[in-house]
Amino acid sequence: MPEAPDLEVIKDYLNANLKRTRVESCKVLRPTVVRSLAPEVAKDLPGRTLLDAQRRGKFLTLRFSGGRSLVINPMLTGVLQHCQASVRVQKKTCVTMGVGGDMDLRYLDDRQMGKVYWIDNGEDGGDAQDGLVPQYMGLGPDVLSGITFEEFQTRLKKFNGEIKGVLTRGSFISGIGNAYSDEILFAAGISPFKKCRALKPDELQTLHTQCRRVLEEATETLRERMGGDIHKTVRDFLAVHNKGGQPCPKCGGNITQLTANQRITSYCRHCQPGLLIRN
Repeated sequence: MPEAPDLEVIKDYLNANLKRTRVESCKVLRPTVVRSLAPEVAKDLPGRTLLDAQRRGKFLTLRFSGGRSLVINPMLTGVLQHCQASVRVQKKTCVTMGVGGDMDLRYLDDRQMGKVYWIDNGEDGGDAQDGLVPQYMGLGPDVLSGITFEEFQTRLKKFNGEIKGVLTRGSFISGIGNAYSDEILFAAGISPFKKCRALKPDELQTLHTQCRRVLEEATETLRERMGGDIHKTVRDFLAVHNKGGQPCPKCGGNITQLTANQRITSYCRHCQPGLLIRN
């Protein structure tokens, strides 16, 4: 699942390489992922110029001339690929855009769980996503936006349940998914199963700090590692996520890994003490 660090790097890459580029063609190969809230995207997009790319939480918005935007919610397996038009089109390719110089920008989605919204956001380029794109309106502050500790603490009081589940809810703070919630909690020394209302003041302060620090450091690592391969998922540098059975980088003990509801949780029982099940 692309999370804030991945999408931040992709956003910057698109702004550096495709800003002010005219779209020459557009093909929808997998219509199930496309939601056209303006005229049909394949006919309406060609001829428009990419103004810029923006990110909020786990949404990526490509703003085009004439008051149109492509809002991408990649969910679990959606990715963007910038490549030569001659590169073989994979079966998981859903949308292709010819972006000049014999290059394509493609949206790929192996499970077709993500959604691509083509919306009319008005000539003034306003933020119309709030009213047109499901889940966008309810997004909390972006994890990299500089949310204050006071706001962090106030927002957290509205939620119950285990802290990992709360971290991944975009209505609390947007941009954190399954992988980076594991990394944040490991860095903070907090069990993923601890109830959020049971967190002590010092744990809250540490959690607030690590939410931003972990993602900022990951963003810089990805910026160096991804290069132009923005369609590739790079996670091998993470400390604990998906590394069950491997040595903990802090204490040397084995990392514990559990899978429930198709979601992996990786943590260190020694460095993140707490009960798996609480009454």
